[in-house]
Amino acid sequence: TIPYDTCCIPYIISSHKIAVSLEKLSSVLIVNRSTKLNTTPHHDHAPIDPPHLHGQKCLRGPLTTRLFSSATEPIPTPLHSLHLQLSGNMVSFANYSLPVLYGGENGGVMKEHLWCRTDGKSSLFDVSHMGQIRWRGRDRVQFLEKVTVGDIGGLKEGQACLSLLTNEKGGIIDDTVVTNAGEFIYMVVNGATKHGDMEHFRNQMEEFGGDVSMEYLEESMALLALQGPGAAEAVGKVLKGVDLTKMPFMSGVDCALDGVEGCRITRCGYTGEDGFELAIPAEHAISIATALLSDPTVNPTGLGARDSLRLEAGLCLYGHDIDGDINPVEASLGWTMGGPGSRRRLEGGFLGAEHILKPDGKFQKVVKKRVGLIGMKAPAREGTDIYDGEGKKVGVVTSGTFSPSLKKPIAMGYVETGLSKVGTEVMLDVRGKMQKAEVTKMPFVESRYYRVPE
Repeated sequence: TIPYDTCCIPYIISSHKIAVSLEKLSSVLIVNRSTKLNTTPHHDHAPIDPPHLHGQKCLRGPLTTRLFSSATEPIPTPLHSLHLQLSGNMVSFANYSLPVLYGGENGGVMKEHLWCRTDGKSSLFDVSHMGQIRWRGRDRVQFLEKVTVGDIGGLKEGQACLSLLTNEKGGIIDDTVVTNAGEFIYMVVNGATKHGDMEHFRNQMEEFGGDVSMEYLEESMALLALQGPGAAEAVGKVLKGVDLTKMPFMSGVDCALDGVEGCRITRCGYTGEDGFELAIPAEHAISIATALLSDPTVNPTGLGARDSLRLEAGLCLYGHDIDGDINPVEASLGWTMGGPGSRRRLEGGFLGAEHILKPDGKFQKVVKKRVGLIGMKAPAREGTDIYDGEGKKVGVVTSGTFSPSLKKPIAMGYVETGLSKVGTEVMLDVRGKMQKAEVTKMPFVESRYYRVPE
């Protein structure tokens, strides 16, 4: 198998483990070319290569890769055969087979990353591993406000918000995007945590006892993310009946894409750029993805660039930057509960609220905070220890990489609260060598989320 890790990506090639840092990925061949191919069809047909992708080495026909794993076989997404046609270097991520990068003229982590940041261009990601859920029942809002920290009841129809699932200690079980879709509430959770999330929901539903039902869409719906300054123009070519100029960031609506009914578009993303998540019936995922890729401004993009893009945007990766032992205040995500005096902060009512909020809605004091870090000469990877000027360990790096946009190392991690002020100097033990670093605000790269003109 070729497992994927967010900060330093280990691969098994010809039985030899090789660690490849993100900034070198674009020039390194990752897939073992001796890997055999299974000709069992995954889809009835394979699309014709989009014209601007002809320079990429294509695998013709409905092929799937036999990925060897010490655990379970990774699950192919509905786009699997398209990834292979586009020379996707497939890895196992969240138990799904997904491309870490693509071959070809515009492939590789560095090029894919910079494409997404370029005016007039956009990047297409396969995020079908994520869990899509529809909540129904007259008590669905009340239930969701028990298991998430957000003001779900305050969402207007079509409006979405980023929220957090918490446990009884106030720790973060997962982060999620929740949308009021009118007749139901639409939720997207992380692929690596979705089954644990749903088990948690079932347990809470038993205790809740109200009128609420959870519909997990399983593999019936694919999920694509189109991100970048040119995303609206590109998706507008396959989207009819929706005025994207009037669609604010963090909103969604049911729609038809390339003539296919039963789709949903949400203006949101994980890159710091304008963009959309497109929920598509699985059987139509390849045709719609191919239609999007026929636009020369759209580039297929893998997990490697997705990770460096989200880190530049200062966004958390679950299981690395946030987990069940970290609460929203420590993670600098207190804003997901609303501002001072907001209903959710005053009422609480969600799991673990008493460990996060005071009775007056103010935050409980915490001993550590999530911060950005810059100034290192070399990338500080996950697990790098952070020290103060006197040599005392005061924290740890949770994500780090070389920023393709800034052309310098960046990282995020946790430090003692007293050292979390912007400009504070710290020391990092980067592979046995102490390096100076400085606490900085995030995002590292200015966000360009869409705002509806006034």
